Amino acid sequence: MKRYRFFILFFIVLFILQFSFLPLIAVYGVIPDLLLLVTVSYAFLRGSKLGGLVGFALGLLQDLSVGSFFGLHAFTLTLIGLFFGRFSDRVFKEQFFLPITASVAATFAQYVISAVIVYLLGYRFNPFLHMGRVLILLLIFQLIFAYPIHWATFHLDKRVSEPKR
Repeated sequence: MKRYRFFILFFIVLFILQFSFLPLIAVYGVIPDLLLLVTVSYAFLRGSKLGGLVGFALGLLQDLSVGSFFGLHAFTLTLIGLFFGRFSDRVFKEQFFLPITASVAATFAQYVISAVIVYLLGYRFNPFLHMGRVLILLLIFQLIFAYPIHWATFHLDKRVSEPKR
């Protein structure tokens, strides 16, 4: 548990950034989802089990702070952590395009899963109009923040994993 205290602190800092400072740069109410990005990066680095666990914990924290559709973020981030963790032994973790392509795929997957669940709950909305207004802006934000989050997660993981000399 001592090894992971830096990751817990890192996750808390990202949570604070996402819900206190990033709303200041919101465009039409859309802000980057740093917790999604760190879930994907951590899943790539540590595998499916820990990726799903981190996704669930961060999603639950996000659900507690947002207050709508309790469990939706926990469910989607858990699925995304489990899915992207399956590729942890098949990818080169220092690659530049890995976080960028993974962030696009994860953002789109989270959007689709959330939209299907909201639709199944009985809420009606025009998905194509919503995609044009929300998803495009969210993808742009995710592309901007994907590499810095992955870089920080990668270097923190490398520092935590190295044995002390």
